[in-house]
Amino acid sequence: MDSQNLKQRRVADEPSPDTNTSATTMNKNNYRSKRDMAKRGLRSLAVAISLPVALHLLTLYLGSTDSYRTSSKPFWFPPLWALRLTCLASSFLMGLSAWLVWAEGGFHKNPVALPVYLAQLVLGLLWDPIVFGAGAPWVGMVVCMGMFAALVGCSKVFQDVNPTAGDLIKPCLAWVAFLAVVNLKLVYL
Repeated sequence: MDSQNLKQRRVADEPSPDTNTSATTMNKNNYRSKRDMAKRGLRSLAVAISLPVALHLLTLYLGSTDSYRTSSKPFWFPPLWALRLTCLASSFLMGLSAWLVWAEGGFHKNPVALPVYLAQLVLGLLWDPIVFGAGAPWVGMVVCMGMFAALVGCSKVFQDVNPTAGDLIKPCLAWVAFLAVVNLKLVYL
């Protein structure tokens, strides 16, 4: 069969890619333009970052802080606003790192990546209400250790997919290690 006589099938409602009347710009191969793909990428980046940060803000808003404010603390303890701001920054970095892995297709290539990320996210959201809201620093210490283990798992899995995503987790690991020290000191206060 002669390939020059073949015609491309098109959906009846879809305009021809050769005409400039379509709402979205299409190229010859019927793919969206780079501009439309960039818009979709920015939207997915916004969702990937804002969702964990918004969830973390919600848990901070609903949590109680009376036990931290009234307890006697060593001089090196961060103020509560700095502690929570750094936790939000950690959520931001983890969202960005997860988006970089998702953009590379890492959640599909490695089925362990998504559960490890979600475990880290859930444990990060639980730590503040457990330690400050419920006043249970021993349980918070267990949650903190689980969060550290999940971050190590994320670091290994994300590093294989995208080295930048793996490097973004390193400050989060340092922060969780510091949280573990703070949490341990809260246990003995």
